[in-house]
Amino acid sequence: MAYNLLRAAGALTSAFHAKATTATLRAHLVQVPARIARSAQRDLPRNWRWQKAWTHLFDTVHRPPEPA
Repeated sequence: MAYNLLRAAGALTSAFHAKATTATLRAHLVQVPARIARSAQRDLPRNWRWQKAWTHLFDTVHRPPEPA
């Protein structure tokens, strides 16, 4: 199940991440936010290369539902 969720997150993030390996997805999209959550920091690193992709994923998943 974790594999499928990670693949879905990669597909929502970018074309590059849609084709990336599981190890790449973990390194780019999971490790830095997980380290931030574990240490209770508040912001992503300023020079993090994948911040735009992660922010796009976050905004896509957390946007309000479309009206019916």
